[in-house]
Amino acid sequence: MRIRTLVLALALTVFAGGCSTIRGWIASDAEKARGPAELTEIQASATVEQVWSINLGDEQQRMGLRQQVAIEGDKVFVFDDEGEVMAVDANTGKPVWRTLAAERRSDGSAWKFWRKRIADGGITGGPGVGGGLVVVGGRNGEVVALDAGTGAERWRAKVTSEVISAPLVAGDRVVVRSNDGRTFGLDSADGARRWVYDRGIPALSTRGNAAPVSDGQRVYLGYEDGNVVALRLGDGSVAWIQRVAAPEGRSDLDRMADVDGELALGYSELYATSVGGQTMAIVMATGQPLWSRDTGTYGGLALLADRLMLADPDGTIWALDRSSGSALWRHDVLARRWLSSPAVHGDYVVFGDVEGYLHWISPEDGRVVARERLDRAPIRGTPQVSTTTGLLFAISGEGKLSAYRLR
Repeated sequence: MRIRTLVLALALTVFAGGCSTIRGWIASDAEKARGPAELTEIQASATVEQVWSINLGDEQQRMGLRQQVAIEGDKVFVFDDEGEVMAVDANTGKPVWRTLAAERRSDGSAWKFWRKRIADGGITGGPGVGGGLVVVGGRNGEVVALDAGTGAERWRAKVTSEVISAPLVAGDRVVVRSNDGRTFGLDSADGARRWVYDRGIPALSTRGNAAPVSDGQRVYLGYEDGNVVALRLGDGSVAWIQRVAAPEGRSDLDRMADVDGELALGYSELYATSVGGQTMAIVMATGQPLWSRDTGTYGGLALLADRLMLADPDGTIWALDRSSGSALWRHDVLARRWLSSPAVHGDYVVFGDVEGYLHWISPEDGRVVARERLDRAPIRGTPQVSTTTGLLFAISGEGKLSAYRLR
């Protein structure tokens, strides 16, 4: 049996829980030095305000999910603990519709202070949106497509394993990555299976799959073995495979090279980063590398006009030249804070952290220009920004979803 240890999810849980326990009060100096860096007072040069907030339930953190919203027009799409998909008005947070897509069933003891719940079913991947569809994936391999306007079910399909990343809706295909290494191309009209790509996965990997991305001709996938795979969207045939990071070392832990964070598409190039410590720019048409750098992350990248930004596993924020990969600057002001993938919001880049803070960073020099606390739980999913409303949306591990305006 293939063992998939939830390394990063467990680490985040430990960090989050330790903040509020007695052990945290009496931690040694050495333990404190290994914990998240203390936040220092900032000279805020940007003004951020919370517009609205809703609660989706606290199962996000327990299941090791990295849910982020999907946005289309003036609607935000999310799912909650009970398996309901919701369309929410982006400006007000008011529900537009809600549909039960994959019911979560649980059983537990009646003890008041010691309650063990065994959950089955429910939504674990998505949502993905496009072409009038909202698509989610379930713990038991369900794939459910809903009408984006009304929430009515359009079709339902099945894949071979749990879906923990957002399905991609691209033209007449819905591309779904399952947790056993298989990727499925489904017909967007009725969910019929059109192709399957099967790739083996290592014995040990992180909890998370990079969501598929597409340029309209090919779909790009990051894999646990350190490779990026390009498949032709129509038939799923392999266009090219490029290794970003090579698994190296004696132990399975040393050899982890997952390309787990979001892939970023440029004009003609794709950017990928690995938990093994490498970041690469790749020509989308051929798969040939433009440059590679020994700086990587478990998260994804933010792409700006002349640079890309990421946070390495130590929490150091890097700005890399987009054309060469050379470092423009680095900053460790948020060291060891288990930063999320970044998002571009106005003139700034935003990271979430393990203590529930959002940090707005200047891409010019790494200064923290604004800070807001969403929750006291980690922010694992990438914050998302609406091009229609200009709002930023983020979800905590305890299921708090908030919208922020940058003034």
